[in-house]
Amino acid sequence: MENNPQKTPSLFLSLTPVATLTGLLAVTIRLFGSDALSGASQLVLLTASAVCCLLAMTCCGVRWKNIETAIVHNITSVSSALLILLLVGALSGSWMVSGVIPTLIYYGVQIIHPDFFLASTCVICAFVSLMTGSSWTTVATLGIALAGIGKVQGFSEGWIAGAIISGAYFGDKISPLSDTTILASSVTGTPLFRHIRYMLITTIPSLTLAILIYLVAGFSSTSAPSADIDQFTSALAQAYHISPWLLLVPLLTGVLIGRKAPPVITLFVSMMAGGVAALVFQPDILRQIAGTETSGAASIYKGLLQSFYGQTQMHTGNGTLDGLTVTRGMAGMLNTIWLIICAMCFGGTMTASGMLTVITSVFLRCMKRRTSMVASTVFSGVFLNVCTADQYLSIILSGNMFKDVFRKKGYESCLLSRTIEDGTTVTSPLIPWNTCGMTQSTVLHIDTLTYLPYCFFNLLSPLMTILVAMTGYRIKRHELVVSEIATGNSVI
Repeated sequence: MENNPQKTPSLFLSLTPVATLTGLLAVTIRLFGSDALSGASQLVLLTASAVCCLLAMTCCGVRWKNIETAIVHNITSVSSALLILLLVGALSGSWMVSGVIPTLIYYGVQIIHPDFFLASTCVICAFVSLMTGSSWTTVATLGIALAGIGKVQGFSEGWIAGAIISGAYFGDKISPLSDTTILASSVTGTPLFRHIRYMLITTIPSLTLAILIYLVAGFSSTSAPSADIDQFTSALAQAYHISPWLLLVPLLTGVLIGRKAPPVITLFVSMMAGGVAALVFQPDILRQIAGTETSGAASIYKGLLQSFYGQTQMHTGNGTLDGLTVTRGMAGMLNTIWLIICAMCFGGTMTASGMLTVITSVFLRCMKRRTSMVASTVFSGVFLNVCTADQYLSIILSGNMFKDVFRKKGYESCLLSRTIEDGTTVTSPLIPWNTCGMTQSTVLHIDTLTYLPYCFFNLLSPLMTILVAMTGYRIKRHELVVSEIATGNSVI
């Protein structure tokens, strides 16, 4: 992609669009709250993009064609993610209407003890995401069911989502099937399994601490009385045809994942399987969704399609159950897709203008010793997640920026690849306008800022990698580092 601005922007000029974005988002979120994603945040991103374009074209001589090309490139890079989002919306709708998620909740609240719920949720999601390599798939399927179980047992939304996301991003970070794991290893030139083994040094302690926190929180919390849980399961059984046969649908999903089917195929087949289950087990619910305008087979067909693309809700007389069974289908993902496209516009303008390069060069100037190198890479990853709004772009940019620096300092590439994952992959769902933050918030129906303080694995991982860098544990350097040996500089 051509990017040759006639004049390099100053640091002050480069920070202006970022300051505009941050300031306007702060005001917008304060005014609109959770409704900010319905349009206000998108306009803020476009406004910040316009400010960046104006400064780039008037002060730096950047041609509009270069900016437009960068924007198109950014949007193209997330096109598969947009399709996955639509399928996730359809999947959640069909699994709810078909009774798959209600069945999982029905049996789950009776099996998982409330004292161990948060820790169990984190472990289960960690195991599933490790096997699948996908945090998005884990959250969109098992995560939704676990969220329902947690709400019934009386846990707050923040704690539930935090445990789900912490576990889901353990696998996203460390599974050999994860695209981010493969991307981080390949962009830094590190063998995949060497990269994974090296990540265990920071990942296992972070997950262990997170599980211990969830375990203590589970014992400390006040769960819902058993009478309330019994009342909920009774209402669930009256509203849906609960059957163990419905568990064949998530089992089919597990088989597809085990056979390493592409995510789009896995989600589509799982969605259709949920639709078939709805036809077999919940025809009355499909008629209720369709309304009274149609009858017979036409009403069932209409209700099925609406469960895929539109909003549905059961009216059972139980407030908790009514709120839990609301689905928005594909249409519920449109605000998120709109936000992603606007975020990609901002990332494209920052890249094409050269402003992103100027800002990240500040981090490069701080990279003099081992700890500062690792800390700068971590902070750069978080910053890139904020600016580019996409973890894939952040991983690629971080790898390309710091690869030569780590090599010249004599450090192994696996140190860089691990630091990128610790600072970039796991922090992406904590940023409201990042593709991951928007997706998890939309799927779980819980605001990003609500679950952020409880995503302990995601919060601990960047700190753990800096701590390990300070101790120097299993961090090796090449023997021939001429400049530092000659000057006798400390590497700590």
